[in-house]
Amino acid sequence: MKIVADDKIPFLKGILEPYADVLYLPGSNITRDSIIDADALLTRTRTKCTEEFLSGTSLKYIGTATIGFDHIDTCYCERNNIFWKNAPGCNSSSVRQYIISALLKMAFESGFRLKDKTLGIIGVGNVGSKVEKFARLMGMKVLLNDPPRERGEGKFAFVNLADLLSESDIVTLHVPLNMVGRDATYHMLDEKRFRNMKKGTLLLNTSRGEIIETNALKNALSSGCLGGVVLDVWENEPDVDTQLLSQVNLATPHIAGYSADGKANGTSIIVNSLCEFFNLPLRDWYPPDVPLPADPVIRIDCSGMEDEDVIRKAVFHSYDISEDDRDLRANPSDFEKLRGDYKIRREFPAYSLKLISAPDYLSGMLSDMGFRII
Repeated sequence: MKIVADDKIPFLKGILEPYADVLYLPGSNITRDSIIDADALLTRTRTKCTEEFLSGTSLKYIGTATIGFDHIDTCYCERNNIFWKNAPGCNSSSVRQYIISALLKMAFESGFRLKDKTLGIIGVGNVGSKVEKFARLMGMKVLLNDPPRERGEGKFAFVNLADLLSESDIVTLHVPLNMVGRDATYHMLDEKRFRNMKKGTLLLNTSRGEIIETNALKNALSSGCLGGVVLDVWENEPDVDTQLLSQVNLATPHIAGYSADGKANGTSIIVNSLCEFFNLPLRDWYPPDVPLPADPVIRIDCSGMEDEDVIRKAVFHSYDISEDDRDLRANPSDFEKLRGDYKIRREFPAYSLKLISAPDYLSGMLSDMGFRII
């Protein structure tokens, strides 16, 4: 069999070669001609699997090593017997790590404590629910908006979007990109929505750039409607709006989910799915060589430190968002290169944490976040 694979899918090379001919190509260079006689395609978001791209090919399987699948025409696939598989939840803990680092950075630089703020979470799925758990751990008031979940579970735990925007000090977006339908999210935040937000709100977007209307966002920033913005995703990426880049507080090149753990999870999901689909003799595979962090032991003397300061120090040891912000601002035209050559970032469970003079409850909080307490 023949498999075409994005050459930036990590940990993949050498795994499927015993069972197939594997052609590795950059995602943006995978064309209809390259898949015309392929049985399977393994991809990421840069390969747009449209009807025009897929029609007339011999593809039977598409696997994307990502949570999102808006780059795949799933209706066409289902009509034409092409099985498709995404990797739901694969990098949710990675995005949580990114959000936690961003929240702690913004709080420190703006001089407030998270426990004094209300966090509005739009989209409470794999990522949003993890962010919710952290926020409650920190003592934040949390407002949740998720219409699909509300329809299934009832209104008790959720608020409507207008109330969330008007009452939240911080808003974070964790929704899929839906262009149409009752749960459409394209340009969910536009001029009208920004006018409804509490003045000085901090906004974070790690979902899709198209969730926010760019000109409306720039106007909200220049008018002072928003107090700060963290963007990991951009309309028209990899082409970054440089005016918007200069306005936001923290800017990164769509790498929130790019921890080594998240990448390993995504690759594992699509490899195992492909092997099951084609009945290949490889089962329950997981990358055996996920790199360890350079400095896996964190020691913190907590004497005289407030809880949030200790947590921030531990989190920044594992991931300091400022480094990715500096890299993108220095070379915004290198958006794809910064993603493709992204450093090794490990999540909290890869770190052992030695706390000196820390109360038991604080050790418990950091353990609940995933750190290994020693």
